[in-house]
Amino acid sequence: MIGVTRMSQLEKMPFETYLLASLDWDQQTQFERLAPTVLSVPSGRQIGLDYTPCLQGRPPVLALKLQEAFGWQETPRIADGRVAVMIHLLSPARRPLQITQDLRSFWANVYPDVRKEMRGRYPKHPWPENPLSEPATDKTTKRK
Repeated sequence: MIGVTRMSQLEKMPFETYLLASLDWDQQTQFERLAPTVLSVPSGRQIGLDYTPCLQGRPPVLALKLQEAFGWQETPRIADGRVAVMIHLLSPARRPLQITQDLRSFWANVYPDVRKEMRGRYPKHPWPENPLSEPATDKTTKRK
């Protein structure tokens, strides 16, 4: 690796930096395509994936506010579609509301109960009856 002359420098380097630096350009490009560090969500934001759970054999995690997932019918997948991302849907206060790898089932079966409970707790945020037809947002109802 260029610029690394001592073992102590290598020990301080994050593992992913060492791993990527050991790959050639084509391998780095393929690695980024198969295991992206961020995903685009329906609200338009780019949100980072947490690969820490992969160390225990679990899928990577995408944590986002529930309102940012409006309109998203299919669970995002990585590794050429082989791995479904675990989605942590958060309240406006960034507390977990639901953890799922099946967005379609969540919207159809769980969301109506979440909506009933959260509308009163977070009245400034959108809680539409049909979240699949509502535009995704990271804003409150007033700022939208």
